[in-house]
Amino acid sequence: MQSLLHVDAPIFNLGQESPGQGVEETAKTKQGGHYKQDAHQGHVDAVALGNPRAYATKHSRLGAVEVHGADRVKEAVHAALAVGAGVAVVAGALECGTVLVAGGLVAGALESLARAALRGAGFGSAPSLEILRDGDAVCARTRLGLTQRVVLAGHLDTVPIADNVPGRFEERDGQEVLWGRGSVDMLGGCAAALALACEVGAAIREGNDAMLNADVTWIFYDHEEVASHLNGLGRVQRNHPEWLAGDLALLGEPTAAHVEGGCNGTLRVIAHFPGRAAHSARAWMGVNAIHAMAPVIERIASFGNPIEVVDGLEFRESLSVVRVEGGIANNVIPEAASMTVNYRFAPSKRADDALEWVRGLFEGTGATIEVDDLCEGARPGADSPVAERFLSVARRVADEAGVQLALSAKVGWTDVARFTQVGVPAMNFGPGDPLLAHTRDEHAPVSDIVRVHETLRAFLLAQ
Repeated sequence: MQSLLHVDAPIFNLGQESPGQGVEETAKTKQGGHYKQDAHQGHVDAVALGNPRAYATKHSRLGAVEVHGADRVKEAVHAALAVGAGVAVVAGALECGTVLVAGGLVAGALESLARAALRGAGFGSAPSLEILRDGDAVCARTRLGLTQRVVLAGHLDTVPIADNVPGRFEERDGQEVLWGRGSVDMLGGCAAALALACEVGAAIREGNDAMLNADVTWIFYDHEEVASHLNGLGRVQRNHPEWLAGDLALLGEPTAAHVEGGCNGTLRVIAHFPGRAAHSARAWMGVNAIHAMAPVIERIASFGNPIEVVDGLEFRESLSVVRVEGGIANNVIPEAASMTVNYRFAPSKRADDALEWVRGLFEGTGATIEVDDLCEGARPGADSPVAERFLSVARRVADEAGVQLALSAKVGWTDVARFTQVGVPAMNFGPGDPLLAHTRDEHAPVSDIVRVHETLRAFLLAQ
């Protein structure tokens, strides 16, 4: 009997600057006190942590999890608990029941937890089992010299907790679910990938170099749920672009264990409208900056939600005014106003073209345009030979579970776009209903986590 994930305190590497590529440091904890964190850099200062293993074991049934090799259901579920327990550990250590910032605190703790599990499975013990780190992102990869490489990626951070930790198993409508923050977005997906990594690492460490039909890279990263420029995968792309190299990337974003190809691009602009102040009793003496917005709002409201077909998948676009600000008093004609507009555009459009089109909506208004966010979309990525093989395996595993696999477009923006930017086809594939992401009642069916794990296993393990 082999221990899949054995967590011994101390496992957290907190209160230290993150080491660079290929560097590992001894994990440390400190007694008593509290946490504080730099919200922008994501560094965690462990002024204190008591006994994380005891807390996690008490609240999330995490400890030495022993798993029979054939028991894939138990393996995937306990992997999910092992990753998700890090949220409970952090919340308990904070002693305030809330995670202050999504990016660093949770991701830093979970990165250490994931890295400890990977090391325990043999990564870092041989040239063929490499483990690397960049800040709060960890990369594990096999180096067996196989002809293809597949990348499995997922983010470790969550949005702030909302009375939904520690996680627990529940029964909903006759099925078992894993409830709690991050179960859907996207610790369930990370858990399915981590379970496979632990199985593969242990087998290769024991000399089974024929374990895989393709080399695999696992990337668990930080800061996805915050501003784009802080994104951990983006940082990895800048610092270590070779980590993203592969013939196919699968991102564990929630898709209810179906497959969603590519993603829409996203653009957010802030338009600043000029005016001239005057007393509202003499409105004709001024220029109302808020009134100047009206023609633009009308154009945007009439846009609708057109569908663009890209490589056989339907991407639905949206254009929305998401914020309006202006005015300083109830008896003053506003001399300035601003409008924030979000455009989700199909991946058939280039980001620069989308920006130019949105600028055209403001012609004649005198508004100045500030670009707040602009990210390219990603084409579906489902037509490469390795992607077609994955889809074939996913359909077979779904059929065995009595489910018809769906392939559809991802209408939100995800990090698959970062892979397509470097020429790697990428798709979204993870457990949980995306409509439950970020909600108080976030929960993922255990069957979803199991099916994602089983699909990855059937796709990558040599038959």
